[in-house]
Amino acid sequence: MSVVDLSSRTVLITGATSGIGYETARQLAARGATVLLHGRTPEESRAAVDRLIATTGTDGALLCACAADFSRLDEVATLAARVTAAHPRLDVLVNNAAVAAPERHTVTEDGNEIAFQVNFLAHYLLTNLLEPALTGSSADGRGSRVVNVSSSLHRTASIQWGDPQRARRYSRLAAYAQSQLALTVFAADPRVTAVSVHPGVCETDLLPLYAHRGASPSAGAAHVVRLCDPATEVVNGAYYELDRRVEPAPGATEERTVKRLNKLADQLVRAG
Repeated sequence: MSVVDLSSRTVLITGATSGIGYETARQLAARGATVLLHGRTPEESRAAVDRLIATTGTDGALLCACAADFSRLDEVATLAARVTAAHPRLDVLVNNAAVAAPERHTVTEDGNEIAFQVNFLAHYLLTNLLEPALTGSSADGRGSRVVNVSSSLHRTASIQWGDPQRARRYSRLAAYAQSQLALTVFAADPRVTAVSVHPGVCETDLLPLYAHRGASPSAGAAHVVRLCDPATEVVNGAYYELDRRVEPAPGATEERTVKRLNKLADQLVRAG
């Protein structure tokens, strides 16, 4: 299959300083895309950009460092404002940033369980604030899309509607899985074209949640990059495992569940 040139595309990748996010940035930049690399701090995101330039010879003009600590929703809002000011048109948003839920129940300054906020609520807020940039007209006539990097562990999860912060019964694995289910459900929101993908078990900081060994981050990133390519036709709201479209957890794409999650997320990001 021929490699499609992406020189007309602008992509924002959250959690792009290491692992699958960094490898996704590397592969997209190699195909000519303008890539915005998000990191938790300006220093981390700038270091990722510098590393890409030094190790791949990528044109620095194609790379932009941006930062926000996703455990602070005010920083997410600031990030969205800066991105839209500099890039009124955004072709792809890759919602990749994630943390493993800690052993002990941990709440952010915004009042949310940390994995639920970093892995889902921050992306919910960012995507909604970037909606104007994701729904504008493009020079090449191709539409924008959102790629949520989810997990097969979403199948083990349930969203605790009455206690999404899991204050009453906390398990780190259950908290992480809930965040991944929420991210998968969010892809079924019809406002922008979006999909979710489990890129496989890879050698990243999240590996201990899955197994002792995994594939390379580069291999996982290839499945994300494929969905970023406008030449890859996608079904809005679909869920992919590796390069195959499969059914997500039962109910994950139901309109009632999507609306209920949006209502909950709206309440939580406003409260923050």
